Amino acid sequence: MKATDIRVMTKDQVQDEILKLKKEQFNLRFQKATGQVENTARIRQIRRDIARLKTVQSQQAAAK
Repeated sequence: MKATDIRVMTKDQVQDEILKLKKEQFNLRFQKATGQVENTARIRQIRRDIARLKTVQSQQAAAK
């Protein structure tokens, strides 16, 4: 997910995407603890996507 894609989203869409990714991150943490995670790079990707979403969200809030 790129920042340009996030900037065209509405405020609610950004919040929903953050919640969705946090749930996926939670599930991946459990899979990692039990040794069942298949794609370890996905953990890093999700963490960075959440950071991107939060950054754009704070930029939009500061602009108003």
